[in-house]
Amino acid sequence: MRRADRLFQIIQILRRSRRPVTGAALAAELETSLRTLYRDMADLIAQRVPIRGEAGVGYVLEDGFDMPPLMLTAQELEAVLLGAQWVGGRGDPDLARAAQDLVAKIAQVIPAELRPFISSSPLMASGRHDATRDALDMAQLRACLRDQRKVVLDYRDEAGAVTTRVIWPVTVGYFDTTRLICAWCELRQGFRHFRTDRVVSARFLDEKYPRPRTQLWAEWRKTLPGETK
Repeated sequence: MRRADRLFQIIQILRRSRRPVTGAALAAELETSLRTLYRDMADLIAQRVPIRGEAGVGYVLEDGFDMPPLMLTAQELEAVLLGAQWVGGRGDPDLARAAQDLVAKIAQVIPAELRPFISSSPLMASGRHDATRDALDMAQLRACLRDQRKVVLDYRDEAGAVTTRVIWPVTVGYFDTTRLICAWCELRQGFRHFRTDRVVSARFLDEKYPRPRTQLWAEWRKTLPGETK
């Protein structure tokens, strides 16, 4: 790997990590020696890249560092295109259009040598013709997620019984054939999962839920199998 590419990759690794990354972990991912890694870190810090940390402890990239956002490698572009194809084949119409718009925007700004990947990507994600239909407005639901607003669902369970639930949406899981709303349920006073195809009706409220969604998300994650309690 060229030195310039290695320095760029160090920044990318730090950008995607929420915790300090040790020099040993960086060196292992970059397939270079620890000595070379420390020299690279010293060079980046000398160039005023806002990296905090030291050898033996770990490194973090401070917020606010600005780097050209679409300096994509071929592999990164493949990942973006594959993800956009997956969303286009499984998402609701608004989300599918957003995926198409994203690809169009990327095509306008990437280097010329990468543009053939847009029209003839070497990877492909097929659509699912057996996917269930969403029984509520998913664009409205995503707006409630962003705004942290409550939703009232009339929901039919697996046995066919219908109940009315006031929920605080936390996230939406997109699977091959179904979508799952993960939310805090006021009726059950706990986290519950609701299939979008079993919703009888939905009302999107202006009322915000009382706790930040990020806090609810962290609490919900702890309820999943294999997660730290």
